[in-house]
Amino acid sequence: MATAAVEEKSGKVVLRNIGLLLSGDIDQPILDADTIVIHDGVITAVGREKDCDISEAKTTIDVRQTCVAPGLIDSHVHPVFGDWTPRQNQIGWIDSTMHGGVTTMISAGEVHLPGRPKDIVGLKALAITAQRAFDNFRPGGVKVIAGAPIIEKGMTEHDFQELAAAGVTLLGEVGLGSVKAGYEAKEMVAWARKYGIQSTIHTGGPSIPGSGLIDKDVVLEADADVIGHINGGHTALPEAHVCELCEKSSRAIEIVHNGNERVAIAAAKAALELKCPHRVILGTDGPAGSGVQPLGMLRMVALLSSLANIPAELVFCFATGNTARIRNLNCGLIEVGRAADFVFMDRAQHTAGKTLLESVQLGDIPGIGMVMIDGLVRCTRSRNTPPATEVPVVVH
Repeated sequence: MATAAVEEKSGKVVLRNIGLLLSGDIDQPILDADTIVIHDGVITAVGREKDCDISEAKTTIDVRQTCVAPGLIDSHVHPVFGDWTPRQNQIGWIDSTMHGGVTTMISAGEVHLPGRPKDIVGLKALAITAQRAFDNFRPGGVKVIAGAPIIEKGMTEHDFQELAAAGVTLLGEVGLGSVKAGYEAKEMVAWARKYGIQSTIHTGGPSIPGSGLIDKDVVLEADADVIGHINGGHTALPEAHVCELCEKSSRAIEIVHNGNERVAIAAAKAALELKCPHRVILGTDGPAGSGVQPLGMLRMVALLSSLANIPAELVFCFATGNTARIRNLNCGLIEVGRAADFVFMDRAQHTAGKTLLESVQLGDIPGIGMVMIDGLVRCTRSRNTPPATEVPVVVH
């Protein structure tokens, strides 16, 4: 169900009896706390119940010893308008993804719009319209940060200044338009950065008509803020080149569902070996030819934890706090002052894992019992994940 961005306030909300609290902070991924207090969609206290003011709550939720984590942030999506994707002619994909624990999405370009304008006036108009539309309207309550223009030859510094003044904060994937040379991209990325617009570069082989190969040398020269789908979307660069990008660039390392899984594992391992796990962020790169992946983020967490042998609590940070910090978002971390965007999880019924984290490290995705955005419950037991062993209960 689509939801207007401006609606009722949550009032005071108390989450009590939390069994496992994942922070989203890769330096301290698990918190020693069992209670969260929320006022009007913002976290105001995190701690032990005896130390928190839980009186006069409008809503109290008994988490029933299950896990609370920051809502997942999909760092790489391709929305168009509302909750419809023309790429797969599917309605309701964003709401369905919320049932996979995603509370925030970041556009890498509204590239699937039929007849997408490629002239400079048109591409700026599309970006501003998309930014406004998703700022005003949230499908399923999900925060979709959109309006990401695909840069084209002929753009000047003034165009980036104008976009920024209009509220655009992102560039779509560099390389999906006519700007493919490293030196051209570098100049425009610098202009974007000057005006506070964050950039992502396509990495690997072509994905849509008009795109092409973006190799490691172009990625390094362009120096975009995010190395988009470093594991390819769909076709990856050679594994050695991907590891070289991890080593020679200081930018965000984005790993996506719709890419090469072997290279995804190699990139994650390389980041750990280089002692920069804080640079790793996750996305789906959907909707795409591969379809829509409502559980794509959870699948990436399970993949990297089980096959790259990374503790599950760290991989959840790739999908939450790392992205929040790199993308300058007020969510993704469980700390006072952050948005109360949460996913409530438990181990799936009949998994071999004895705990939620163990089950993820064995490759199973967890069951979702509830999703909350801005302190408001957006769904209870997920219609998409396997059933959770236990689920939270709204006491009042």
